[in-house]
Amino acid sequence: MIKPPELWGKGFGGAAFSSRADGDLRLHDGNREVFSAFLGLPMPWASVSQVHGADVLEVRAGGDHGDADALWTAQPRLGVSVFTADCVGIVLLAAGAVGVAHAGWRGLSAGVVENVVDAMRGSGHPVLSAAIGPSIGPCCFEVGPEVVDAFGGQESQTTWGTTSVDLWSAAARILGDGVDIWRSDECTQCSPDWFSHRKNGTVDRLACVGWLT
Repeated sequence: MIKPPELWGKGFGGAAFSSRADGDLRLHDGNREVFSAFLGLPMPWASVSQVHGADVLEVRAGGDHGDADALWTAQPRLGVSVFTADCVGIVLLAAGAVGVAHAGWRGLSAGVVENVVDAMRGSGHPVLSAAIGPSIGPCCFEVGPEVVDAFGGQESQTTWGTTSVDLWSAAARILGDGVDIWRSDECTQCSPDWFSHRKNGTVDRLACVGWLT
């Protein structure tokens, strides 16, 4: 588990990312209850059925809220969650609200981060801080020209010299200079500590959880 230390003590929310050791927290095998109890959160969390798009939902209760790739809430102690295995999980913290986004390259280029930021701001909760969780890093994210084009030609390079895109930096650029950003910079494909679909085709997922204190 990662709990971004720089985001704690600000008085308006929390963020956490599970690791492989925590298990797949979508499953009903007790692992999510253990993780949630450690964070001091009640069950159930709010979640969505992720479709690699840019839709955002406001939620007021736990459970699955249908197709979307971001959700936010103004309800204290309601965990909002997305699940990843190479895509970026992002927690967005505001005074009085918290959001999460599932952001692969398709979602990032389609505007999922801008959409959840705009939705929160439009309800009077401008995003102040964000946590960018573990995902596939530029070191391993080999892509074709269509992905580079989707990010305005801002390409990077894998450790073996092929073209890649840095999703962490892309997310940070979208959030902008006015947001206090914490980044894990942990590559899910490089390390055995995370689930990675690209590495071995796993169906297991990491949890990205945000909540209002």
